[in-house]
Amino acid sequence: MVRRLTLTFDNGPTSGVTELVLGELARRGILATFFVVGRDLLRKGNRELVQQAKDAGHRIGNHTMTHDVQFGTTADPDVPRQQISVAQEVLADLAEPEKLFRPWGGGGILGPDLLSTAAVELMRREGYTCVLWNSVPHDWEDATGWVDRALADIRKQDWTVLVLHDIRGGAMDHLGDFLDRVLADGVQIVQELPAECTPIRGGEVIGKLEDLVTDIPAATH
Repeated sequence: MVRRLTLTFDNGPTSGVTELVLGELARRGILATFFVVGRDLLRKGNRELVQQAKDAGHRIGNHTMTHDVQFGTTADPDVPRQQISVAQEVLADLAEPEKLFRPWGGGGILGPDLLSTAAVELMRREGYTCVLWNSVPHDWEDATGWVDRALADIRKQDWTVLVLHDIRGGAMDHLGDFLDRVLADGVQIVQELPAECTPIRGGEVIGKLEDLVTDIPAATH
């Protein structure tokens, strides 16, 4: 079986970095998904950068409004609206027809603080696809070592959803080398998302949420 890789980039755009990422992807004919923080999209010039990514065929997703609240850590019932719905409004025409949402994992942790019942209900009601991950090589902490960690994850699983960050720090200077090594390994880089990493799809609960939120609605199938 051919191993697959879905590339995702969080927390951009960042002037001088996102352009580098887009260039490396374009040179290899690779499409990815960019998850954008609403607050950052409001900064001067950032909307134009995201538009460049969209025009190149990359998908654009919602990565919360402020990137500083985990749904499972607050009892405020309005937080899901503030973090998901408001960010989606900021994305506006940059967003995909399939409303892609990635929660903030506080360092990439898939645990009970990730979601709340209120967040799940909002995603169901408003038709979101919740996009998780199975590889977080901590590129924001280790600008060079992330490459080997990411490759190790890709080699041990059939389909990897990788979280990278188009932010400053030097990690994306190694993106081209990483992509060449992935392709040399015969890995198929795709834009699709596996069901294992999308427990909510188009507002329908299709996967298990037990480890991500304490009180959850039942899966519909």
